[in-house]
Amino acid sequence: MELTPEMIEQLRADLNTARTYNNLMGENGAIKKIIKASLEGMLDAELTEHLGYNKYSPTGRNTGNSRYGKTPKTLKNDNGEIDITVPRDRKGSFDPMILSNLCHII
Repeated sequence: MELTPEMIEQLRADLNTARTYNNLMGENGAIKKIIKASLEGMLDAELTEHLGYNKYSPTGRNTGNSRYGKTPKTLKNDNGEIDITVPRDRKGSFDPMILSNLCHII
């Protein structure tokens, strides 16, 4: 996942204005945004590895399995809950390792 200049600037602003734990880990806290973006980027990379081709690549046509949207999930960890979107594949064979190693899905 590549951070865009806009994302970096937003992160700087969030961190500069954070004065409480809630500013960092609250529903729209700076750290939660980082965790969410990082996890979603890793999930996309995992799906690419699972399928064997990059998003929008013609290599994936007629392979029998492809990207199939995303499903909202809520992860629960020591710092509370984080809402993310998890990519899916048409065959339903994608089982992301990052989620099973880091958090509990509720």
